[in-house]
Amino acid sequence: MNQFAADNDISGRADLAVVLRRFYTAAFADRRIGPFFTEIAGTDLEVHLSRITDFWERALFRTADYRRDAFAPHAALHAARALTAEDFGRWVQLWHATVDGLHRGPTAERAKATGERIALALHRRLAGPDPALLRREDACGFVPLAALELRSRA
Repeated sequence: MNQFAADNDISGRADLAVVLRRFYTAAFADRRIGPFFTEIAGTDLEVHLSRITDFWERALFRTADYRRDAFAPHAALHAARALTAEDFGRWVQLWHATVDGLHRGPTAERAKATGERIALALHRRLAGPDPALLRREDACGFVPLAALELRSRA
C-alpha cells in the first residue's frame, strides 16, 4: 500500500488537482478510453483539468462554481463513437486506482462512489430506455464495486 495514502484524505482543491492530473494522464494513455480524449474529442489536458477540477470540487466540497453541462460532451462523444459499458468500467477502474494510490478516508471513498454513480448515470442516459441493457448480467463489462480488484492493488 502507498504509505502516502494511508492517512491522507482528499482535503481540497490542491489534492483534487493532483488526483485529476494523475488520473487523466493515465486515461489519455489508456488503450480503451484514451482515444475518446485524444482522437475523438481532441481534449487539451490543461484546459480539461481546470474545468474538471471545478466539477469535482463542487461535487465533493460544494466550493467551486461549476455550471457547465457535464452530459453534453459525453453525448457528443457517444454520437461519434458509442461509449460502452466496458468504456465506463475502465474509467471506474482507473478512477479507483488513482484515488486509492493517493488517498484514504471518507472523502476519497465519496469520490470513488461519486465516480461510480456518474459513470452509471451517463451510461444509462446514453444507452437509452431499454432496461435490459442495464441488468448486471447484461452489463457488457461494466465493473461493479464488488468486483473491482484494483482497489486493493493501488
